[in-house]
Amino acid sequence: MKQAKWFLLLHIILGIYAGSSVCSKLAAQQPFLSAAFIVLYGLMLLALVVYAVGWQQVIKHLPLTTAYANKAVTVVWGILMGLAVFGEAVTPRQVIGAVIIICGIVLFVRADNEGEGGQ
Repeated sequence: MKQAKWFLLLHIILGIYAGSSVCSKLAAQQPFLSAAFIVLYGLMLLALVVYAVGWQQVIKHLPLTTAYANKAVTVVWGILMGLAVFGEAVTPRQVIGAVIIICGIVLFVRADNEGEGGQ
């Protein structure tokens, strides 16, 4: 149960990491050094700081191999945020890729847990 909490936190942190890219793209659409540019760029930096601190906490409580395997989910977050924020189209190839990524993560985490005695 405790590991599930850290696994959920890992995915929240990875979502924040993907969100930093959204802030970056939004900042790039603003005039350089405008108030909107500075705020969005600041939000991007804040998201990266939160991610870095959160990542350090997560890897204290989850196997490093599990945490790194889950970083691939940022691709899925990117697809979802691109759709939600920018109205970008989601192609069948992206959906297939996202499913493959999720299946790979599930298989890896299950194998990792079995290798540690099912903890």
